[in-house]
Amino acid sequence: MSIAKSKLLKKIFENYPNFYKKDLEKFFNIILDEIKNSLKRGERVELRGFGIWSTHTQKPRISRNPRTGEKVNTPEKKTIHFKMAKELFKKINKKDE
Repeated sequence: MSIAKSKLLKKIFENYPNFYKKDLEKFFNIILDEIKNSLKRGERVELRGFGIWSTHTQKPRISRNPRTGEKVNTPEKKTIHFKMAKELFKKINKKDE
């Protein structure tokens, strides 16, 4: 099950009813934009207790089209890598007692 941005904003608003919805949405968008911009610059983003985002560069290579078997040049590209924090790992894997 996934959670949409709108549902996440709704939950934040329910927890903080003293703030305007538009202000919470603006604040949330600023955070997401800063994460995106940092990753674009090649910096790593760390939210303690949650995890770390970083970019990895895949080297250019010659790959193969699985349907036709034809060789295809694949250019260099960046991918996003996420490593969760130990606290988040423990919380996710905690057995209900």
